Amino acid sequence: MAKYSDIANEMRRRIQRGEYDSNYPITDEVSLTKEFLCSRMTVKKALDILVAEGLLYRKRGHGTFIVKSAKEEKLVNVLNNENVGLTKLIGAEHVESVIIGFDIQFPSQEVAAHLSIDLQTPTYHIIRLRKWHGEPYVLERTYMPATIIKDLTKEILKGSIYDHITETLGLTIGGAHRKIRADKPGELDQEYLHCAANDPILEVEQVAYLNIGMPFEYSFSRHRYDKFVFKTVIIQR
Repeated sequence: MAKYSDIANEMRRRIQRGEYDSNYPITDEVSLTKEFLCSRMTVKKALDILVAEGLLYRKRGHGTFIVKSAKEEKLVNVLNNENVGLTKLIGAEHVESVIIGFDIQFPSQEVAAHLSIDLQTPTYHIIRLRKWHGEPYVLERTYMPATIIKDLTKEILKGSIYDHITETLGLTIGGAHRKIRADKPGELDQEYLHCAANDPILEVEQVAYLNIGMPFEYSFSRHRYDKFVFKTVIIQR
């Protein structure tokens, strides 16, 4: 096995064991080269692997940090080619987005922790209903840092936010960590998804990140039980 793979595996174990404080940058590259007796390029390649996996993100001028949600156990790690948004997943032709709520606010402790931002960072709060062929499919509640995902408008929200991110802002989307759970429908689910009070709801909680490992989205997608099937592939290391 290549040296950088060994280092990546060791760093991954340290992160999972909680040996690094996620509020501070991990050990710098120069110190790691001395510890592992290798070149800085080798250390960089090892850390690049963990950035691509969504375990780490780099903050220019401050160092390399742990994506806090990545420390949680039993997360589904979704690779970049699977994290494409509903519009590309089922096609844009018959997808309609109904904006229920759209404003900018300061994040709660929970939102700030998942987005790796402070409590003073302006954050978009978006609630959208996604329809396909006129039928309600997904009710989304999304938080995005306005400092990263800039210039969102209602017109953009009526289409694809991910297209705005990649095509207009020129950012590259990496992957996501997801929790998938069953839930009971709330008032909004019953109103907008046309659920009965006893219908199950499939909720997907997601932290999505850019290819540099920086979180840009914390969202909750509420799915009708009869409209979606989620598949995942488990890759043994």
